[in-house]
Amino acid sequence: MPLFKTRSAAVYGIDAHLIDVEVDMHRSGRVSDSVTVGMPDMAVRESRERIKSALMNSGFGYPNKCFTINLAPANIRKEGAGFDLPMALGILGAMGAVTALDRHVLVGELSLDGAVRPVRGALSVAVCARDQGIDNLILPAENAAEAAVVEGVSVYGVRCLAEVVALLTRPLDFAPVSPSGNGHMSESAAAPDFADVRGQTMAKRALEVAAAGSHNLLMIGPPGSGKTMLAKRFAGILPPLTFLEAIETTKVHSIAGLLSSGAGLLRERPFRAPHHTISDAGMIGGGAGMPRPGEVSLAHHGVLFLDEFPEFPRDVLEILRQPLEDGSVTIARSNMTLRFPSSFMLVAAMNPCKCGFFGDTTRECRCTPGQIQQYLGKISGPLLDRIDIHVEVPAVPYKELRGNSAAESSADIRARIERARAVQQARGYYNARMPVRMIRKQCALDESGERTLEMAVRRMGLSARAHDRILKVARTLADLDESTGVSAKHVAEAVQYRSLDRNYWN
Repeated sequence: MPLFKTRSAAVYGIDAHLIDVEVDMHRSGRVSDSVTVGMPDMAVRESRERIKSALMNSGFGYPNKCFTINLAPANIRKEGAGFDLPMALGILGAMGAVTALDRHVLVGELSLDGAVRPVRGALSVAVCARDQGIDNLILPAENAAEAAVVEGVSVYGVRCLAEVVALLTRPLDFAPVSPSGNGHMSESAAAPDFADVRGQTMAKRALEVAAAGSHNLLMIGPPGSGKTMLAKRFAGILPPLTFLEAIETTKVHSIAGLLSSGAGLLRERPFRAPHHTISDAGMIGGGAGMPRPGEVSLAHHGVLFLDEFPEFPRDVLEILRQPLEDGSVTIARSNMTLRFPSSFMLVAAMNPCKCGFFGDTTRECRCTPGQIQQYLGKISGPLLDRIDIHVEVPAVPYKELRGNSAAESSADIRARIERARAVQQARGYYNARMPVRMIRKQCALDESGERTLEMAVRRMGLSARAHDRILKVARTLADLDESTGVSAKHVAEAVQYRSLDRNYWN
C-alpha cells in the first residue's frame, strides 16, 4: 500500500480546520530524499527525524525507502509538532501496518521514544471533527478531558505510538473518554470576599452594577484607598460561565497553552491583570509566525484589570477601543487574517494625579495643574467614552476602617447579580452588549426619566455614545431592582456614574 491517507487538524485563530495528510512511499529512492510539502514550517519539517526515532524505538522499524508527505490544502501554512502522529500513522499505513483511517482525526507530538506529547487547541480540534461528521478523535491523553466535553465525537486519549496502533487494530478493547457531570471542569482558587472591605459603599455598588450588566468600570482615588483590593474581589461576585461561554473561553486558553494537563472546561470567568509594561502585541495578540491571542482575548467572558491605568503606553490603551466596541479583535498578516473573540469587562484603576493626592482633603497634592492635566491626558476622551461607569474611591475614614459592622459578603452580592443576569439572558444579551436598535425598546423612559436624561445630556455635554451607555446602565439598575421599567431614579444613578470624567478631565 504505497499511498496512505490520514487526517489531522490545524488551528487558525480559535477554530480548527481539517488537514489531509497523504503519505506516498516510492519504490525507488533514498530515505534522505524524503520531503514534506504543503507549506510546512520548520517544526513540521523536523518531524521526519522525530518520527523515524519514534517508529524504531516503538518496535515498528523504518523502511529504507523514500517518502513524499503532502499536507493539504497546500495554500495554508502548517505550524507546530501536532502533525507528528498522523504523519507517523501515514507511514505505518503505507507499510501495511494499519488499515484505512477515514473516520479518524489524529493530532499529537511524538517524542523520540514513541511517547505522545500534548498539543494546543485540542478543544477546537474536537469541535471541528464533530462539525465535519468525523466519528473518532485520537489525541494525547493530557488533552482528552478537554476534548471530551464535545458531544458527537468519540475521543481517545493515548500515551504512546504503540497504544495508537493497538487502538486501531483492536478498537473494541478501548473505550472513549467520557466526561462525568461537572468533573471535567477545572476549578479556580476562591476569590477574596467583599466582606473583608471596610467602607467604600459607593464603589461596591458600582462594582455590583458593572458585574450585573457586564459594564466597563473606572475607579479613581488616592493610593491606599482600596482600588486594587476591590478589583481583586470583583471576580468573586461574577456568576460562573455558561456552557457555551465556557467552550469559547477554554478554546482561547487552550490555543494559548494555558490549560493545565488533564484540565477540562474552565468554570470560573478569567481575571487577567497584565503589568503596565505590556506591549501592544501582548495586549491585543499577534507575535511572530501564527498570531496568538493577547490579554484582551484571554479575558474573553471575564475581566481585564488594568491597575495604574495611565501608566500603560498610550498606543496600548488606544488599541483597546476596537475590542471594547466590537467584542472581537482582527489581526491581519500578509498571508492570513485571524479573528479572536474579546468580549470582556474592563476594570481600570488610577490615581487622580502623579502623586495621587489631587482632590484629597487630608493630604496636599504636589503636582502643578499642567502636570495633572498631562497625567490625566494619557486617557483619551474616546477611550473614556467606552467606559460605562466612573466611580471615585476616596480614602477610608478611620471610624469605618476600625468599625465592627459586618460588611456584605460576595455570595450575597452574587445572588443579586445572578438574578439580574438571568433576566438579561432571557433577552439574549447582557445590557452592556445591547444592540442599538433595542435601546429604545428595552430602555423606554417615562416623562420624569426623559427630563432627567435631557438635563444631564445638556449640562454635561454628553456624546451619543455616552447617552446610550447611560441608558444601558439604567437598564441594569432596573434589573437589579427587579423592575420591568426604567424610572427616573435609575437614570439619575446612571448619570452619576458618568460625572467623574467631567470633574477631572474638564
